[in-house]
Amino acid sequence: MTMTNAGGRRRPPTIHDVAREAGVSRGTVSRVLNGGHYVSPAAQEAVNAAIRRTGYVVNRHARSLITGRSDSIGFLLTEPQERFFEDPNFNVLLRGCTQALAGHDIPLLLMLAGTEDERRRITRYITAGHVDGVLLVSSHSGDPVAEQLREAGVPLVACGKPIGLGSKVSYVAADDRDGARDMVKHLVSLGRRRIGMVTGPLDTPGGVERLAGYREVLAEAGIEADDRLVASGDYSRASGEAGAEQLLDRAADMDAVFVASDLMAQGVLAALHKAGRRVPEDVAVGGFDDSPAATAVTPALTTIRQPWDRISNEMVRVLLAQIGGDDPAAVILPTELVRRDST
Repeated sequence: MTMTNAGGRRRPPTIHDVAREAGVSRGTVSRVLNGGHYVSPAAQEAVNAAIRRTGYVVNRHARSLITGRSDSIGFLLTEPQERFFEDPNFNVLLRGCTQALAGHDIPLLLMLAGTEDERRRITRYITAGHVDGVLLVSSHSGDPVAEQLREAGVPLVACGKPIGLGSKVSYVAADDRDGARDMVKHLVSLGRRRIGMVTGPLDTPGGVERLAGYREVLAEAGIEADDRLVASGDYSRASGEAGAEQLLDRAADMDAVFVASDLMAQGVLAALHKAGRRVPEDVAVGGFDDSPAATAVTPALTTIRQPWDRISNEMVRVLLAQIGGDDPAAVILPTELVRRDST
C-alpha cells in the first residue's frame, strides 16, 4: 500500500495509517507494538495484518524515548577475542540467538569482554540502559559481571548455570553431567578400562559437571579412579593436544579418552597421531558438543550433541519473558550421544 502526502509524493506509513487500516484506535496499535498487553486477539491480528499491508516500520528511536527501552539485546562473551573466532560453539550460539530475536524484530549486539578493563567498560555501558537485557556466554567462577548486572536490575540469561549464583540468575543449559555419563558409559561398553579425560575449565559449570559425570560412571563400573588419567584443558585445540600429551606420558596404557569439547578433541587426535596411536583401535576418543569441529577431523568424532538451536531459542524466550516482568527461570535441556568413527 502506497502512502502519499498532499503534494502527491510518497511518504512512509505512520501509526495513524495502521490504525485507520485496522479499524482500531492509535492506542490499540501502540499497545500491540509494545507487547500486546490488554489487546484482544482479534484486534491484535487486525493490527498485524494492517502493518503487513501498509509496510509500517517501527521508529525505534522515537519509541525508545517514550518507553525508556533500547529495543536491543546484548550478547556478552566474557572470553578473549581470539576464542570467539576459534571456538565454533560461540558462532553457532550467536547465530541461533540472532535468528530467534529476528522473529521479534530485535537486533542483537555482540560484546566481547575478555579482560578486566573490557568487562568494566561493557558493564557500565549495559547498566546505563543501552540494551534491554543480556545473553551472557561463558561465565567463569569469580567473574563479577553476572552478579553486577543482577544487582543493577538488568534482565539477564546465562548460557550454563553460573557458579555460585544458584537461582538468582536465569540460565539455559544442556545437561552436562548426564551427557558426560552417556559418553563414558559408551566407552566402558566398548570394553575400555583405562579411560582418560581432558576436562574443560574447572571454574565453569560445564567443566565441573562433565568431570563429575566422568567420575560417577567410572565408580559405578568399578573402575578405580586414577588422577594420572585426568588432564585440564580450557576448551582450546592447543590445550587438548597438551592434555593428551600429558596423559600419554603419565598413563601409557590409556585405551580411551573423554574430551570435554570437540575442539579440544581435535588436539587430542593430533597428539595421538603424533604418538603413533591408532584411533579407535588403540585409543577410543569421545568429544562433547557436536560442533562443526566434530566432523572436520579424521576419524569423525563420536560426541555428545548439545541442542544448540533449542538452547538459543530458550535463552531468547526466557530473556524476553524476564524483560516483560517474569521472575528468573532455569531450563536444562537433554543431550544425545552421536556415534561416529572415533570409538
